[in-house]
Amino acid sequence: MPQATAIHLSDYQAPAFWVDTVNLSFTLHPTATRVVSKVVFRANPDRTNAGPHDLHLDGQQLKLLSATIDGRPVALDQLRMDDEGLTVPASLLHQDGFLWECEVEINPTANTSLDGLYMSGGMYCTQCEAQGFRKITYYPDRPDVMATFDVHIIGELPVMLSNGNPNGTGGWHDPWPKPAYLFALVAGDLVSFDDTFTTLTGREVALQIFVRPGDQDKCAYAMDALKRSMTWDEQVYGREYDLDLFMIVAVDDFNMGAMENKGLNIFNSKFVLASPETATDTDFERIEGIIAHEYFHNWTGNRITCRDWFQLCLKEGLTVFRDQQFSGDMRSIPVKRIDDVDNLRGRQFREDSGPLAHPVRPTEYIEINNFYTATVYEKGAEVIGMLKLLVGDEAYKSALDLYFDRHDGQACTIEDWITVFEDTTGRDLTQFALWYSQAGTPRVTVSDSFTNGTYTLNFTQDNPPTPGQTDKAPQVIPIRVGFLDANGNEPVAEQLFILEQAEQSLVVTGFTEEPTPSLLRGFSAPIILQRDTTNTERAFLMSHDSDPFNRWEAADTYAQDLLQGMILQGSRPTESYTAAMRDMALDDDLDPAFRGSVLGLPSEAALAKLITDAGHVVDPDKIYQARRDLWLALAEEMADDLRGLYAAMAVAGPYSPDSVAAGKRALRAAALSLIDRLEDGAKTAKAQFDSANNMTEQRAAFAILMRSEHRAEVAAQFYDQWKDNRLVMDSWFTYQIASSKPADTLAIAQGLVQHTDFDWKNPNRFRSVIGPYAMNHSGFHRADGAGYAFLADWLLKLDPINPQTTARMCSAFEPWAYYDTERQNMIRAQLQRMMDTDGLSKNTSEIVGKILG
Repeated sequence: MPQATAIHLSDYQAPAFWVDTVNLSFTLHPTATRVVSKVVFRANPDRTNAGPHDLHLDGQQLKLLSATIDGRPVALDQLRMDDEGLTVPASLLHQDGFLWECEVEINPTANTSLDGLYMSGGMYCTQCEAQGFRKITYYPDRPDVMATFDVHIIGELPVMLSNGNPNGTGGWHDPWPKPAYLFALVAGDLVSFDDTFTTLTGREVALQIFVRPGDQDKCAYAMDALKRSMTWDEQVYGREYDLDLFMIVAVDDFNMGAMENKGLNIFNSKFVLASPETATDTDFERIEGIIAHEYFHNWTGNRITCRDWFQLCLKEGLTVFRDQQFSGDMRSIPVKRIDDVDNLRGRQFREDSGPLAHPVRPTEYIEINNFYTATVYEKGAEVIGMLKLLVGDEAYKSALDLYFDRHDGQACTIEDWITVFEDTTGRDLTQFALWYSQAGTPRVTVSDSFTNGTYTLNFTQDNPPTPGQTDKAPQVIPIRVGFLDANGNEPVAEQLFILEQAEQSLVVTGFTEEPTPSLLRGFSAPIILQRDTTNTERAFLMSHDSDPFNRWEAADTYAQDLLQGMILQGSRPTESYTAAMRDMALDDDLDPAFRGSVLGLPSEAALAKLITDAGHVVDPDKIYQARRDLWLALAEEMADDLRGLYAAMAVAGPYSPDSVAAGKRALRAAALSLIDRLEDGAKTAKAQFDSANNMTEQRAAFAILMRSEHRAEVAAQFYDQWKDNRLVMDSWFTYQIASSKPADTLAIAQGLVQHTDFDWKNPNRFRSVIGPYAMNHSGFHRADGAGYAFLADWLLKLDPINPQTTARMCSAFEPWAYYDTERQNMIRAQLQRMMDTDGLSKNTSEIVGKILG
């Protein structure tokens, strides 16, 4: 295939012409929608000396019917056109400004990639981030071109929506300048769930959630989450909503979770629709977090956007950090932090140590959709958190106020962001900004000594080479440190140590005995911390550390150490570990949600990375068996307590998704899983499945039963109950694979892809089978390599119609180097087969090429 062209940050150049206003008229038709665009251009004064300039407009899959400039018709043969757009020669343009008009025809039905304007079950909808608008009309489709939009929609559907405030039948006006990626249009047979919100200045905002008829009863929680998000953003960040109307539309066919289009958010329906019968506690929590994330984008992403796509972390990292704050405030700050770090380590740390490693702000890309990554989002959020910790809460608030005041209505860069903090605090943040430009996860090694009441911690930092970056400079790493005496008290206050050099020490005095350090409290920096320690010390921290995250971390690293020994040396679980875990699980002074988190063992994928980092070759079967053995040992330790704990965590009364009730159900589910290790026939799980009055408890039991003798019976029962609910059916597919025994995983997946309800063209349904299959570590990495061929077959089938989803799922092959030579060769063979496929998309070929190296 032709060599794709890389785009480089260093090549950025502002356009020769800015846009003042955009007027769009749509005449809807499933296969022949007409779009008339009228765009007012003006000269960029910073580029006039280099003129005269041509006008380049991005455009893909468009049929150009006519064009005019300042009302004068332009013959199509006067334009230079190719598959990526068109160029208007400078000789046809008034260089100080002009009106460009064109009419194009597009085919929404044929647009299976789900960007631009496409059809979803008879509904017209759009997805324009990052570069989908160019599939709607010819336009400078780049984030630094911001303009006001007026839209008119002609069609026979009862609901026709676009950004901004309504302006007559089918008309919409958005007064706030925005880039094209924030444009949205939805039209269909929809009904709305309505409410209102009164802002801090007393304005009343109409709120509407649009869904398909019959789904109105599943919108209440999403609406509640939206109103709480609006209140929180006013109280914490001083940000008030700025239109008369805020709309959300639930769409079944959607590549991502949601999209923050100005005033008209479009959501994957799984992150809007929820009821106690159809959604789990986790579903409710995700809805809450994603609703907040997209709403918060109104200021951090819409009112202030990014200058170019290399600055994606500017809007996404900040907004992820804000939604994490919100979710912590709504639920449990410690448990939210544990979940976020567990996710960061599982996805982003792996990304940072492999062939797909890239900085938070990349310097080049071939396909921008491939950079919606854990590094840009989650590590980007960690960088914001470190900056807040470094400057302090008050300075952070002042800097954000300055950011909003100074840059409202602008397309900005990371440099703009860093500068507001430097101007607010007077600090030089040049070294801190390396977090945006250096890839990889810093490793910090710690040693300690104690002499005459003085305790010294010696820190050494190193960042291993990553693709394109071999030598790394020391970074600014904020490390929260606590000190515990033998009784668990803290004789010296917690310290915030700023590691800035390759080697640096923290010296603390005033101790009467050598303290036990509590390092990196709250996971204050996204690093790998290495220190020689003992499981005795870990057990002590599990019992006494006042920092909840580090109590969980002590339990997690204790489990890692045991499991590594079980996998590599064949050792057995220790009674000291199981006893310490029992004590935490039964401690009623601790939050049940926290106790449920503690009872979760490290994942198989996390253990594979741990073993690889220690210099060993991964054996997936041994990892699977070691986890089972440790679960059994823990269950046996708690055998006399589990049924009491299970009963105590039952929540009486009507279902509520509040954090207290959800925490109890999480701990109850952990107890149920342990009970299942001790009994034959999964009797307790079967009883819970049959009696559950909410999806959280039904699905927890369902997952356990999928590896029991009741598997076929329960799967059929669940299907008969929920076959008409598309979102619940996604979970029916998912849990049969995710919870299967490794020897059965491939056969189950092969059977499910033949099921009449497996619509592989729907992203949710495709991910519901292929996603959990690739994440079933030991099932996917079966020794004969058949699992690799199965995944590659389906990715090749999907790629021609939906390259975005295909490319993202290729990351399952990313850690191929963890495994033995035979598995490596089989993975490489499948990757090479994909790479050699004629017509492989730019999205997929970029990812596969990087993994191959």
